[in-house]
Amino acid sequence: MTTQQPVALVTGASSGIGKEVALRLVDAGYQVVGTSRDASKLTGSDGLTFVDLDVSSDASVAAAVEHVLGQFGRLDVLVNNAGIGSAGAAEELTVAQDQKVIDVNVLGVVRMMKAVLPHMRARGRGRIVNVSSIAGLVPQPHMATYVASKHALEGYSESVDHEVREHGVRVVLVEPGPTSTSFDGAMVRPAVLLPAYAQQRQTFAEVMADSIKDGDDPVTVAKVIVAAVMDTKPKLRYPAGVTAGRVSVLRRFAPARVFDKQIRKINRLAG
Repeated sequence: MTTQQPVALVTGASSGIGKEVALRLVDAGYQVVGTSRDASKLTGSDGLTFVDLDVSSDASVAAAVEHVLGQFGRLDVLVNNAGIGSAGAAEELTVAQDQKVIDVNVLGVVRMMKAVLPHMRARGRGRIVNVSSIAGLVPQPHMATYVASKHALEGYSESVDHEVREHGVRVVLVEPGPTSTSFDGAMVRPAVLLPAYAQQRQTFAEVMADSIKDGDDPVTVAKVIVAAVMDTKPKLRYPAGVTAGRVSVLRRFAPARVFDKQIRKINRLAG
């Protein structure tokens, strides 16, 4: 049966930004399906249901999208919010750990988009909102793999948007800055720490803790994501939060030497 209400699928909706997005889309009149690795622990409400989803599994992605289409007969919006971070010097992480981050943050989005695009294209309409980061625009020492994943997401999203726009589908990016969530608790971290990076590691931990403590409320980011969903003339990129807005402007207009110096200053690295 096809519902008359628009339907949104939000990955990583069990907490933080994803949870706030799901609730606000329900308020905006959407039937929302949120996802989690273990949806049995979550309680839905009017307009909000949950389904199991592991974005690193082809079969899980296919099953989740088929569930939505089978239940509602349509899918208007996909919000790719699920993701994981990484912390540690680049040479401290194993290739397997790097692959895990890429598999979730990049290939997880690729899987989701490949699963929903045939339906959206056939209907001649659809909106995909990929939650990136200001790390998709700038470097961040001790988060190289995470940063690489977000840079890749930016390029992939922008490229696919050009492919599908003539079919009534838009792919847009939301770029949050530091946000007060449990993000840092789920980071991939190295098992073996190299003494050469001991001082940088301590400094990074302090910088990260300060940025999370002073970060934006998840509600702030969620409001931007919902705006990106609802915008009748969507932009390609939506910075979310004060820091993200400032960094976006700085990246575009600051001379390379000035920008490089600022990155080292923020991260308390030797000049």
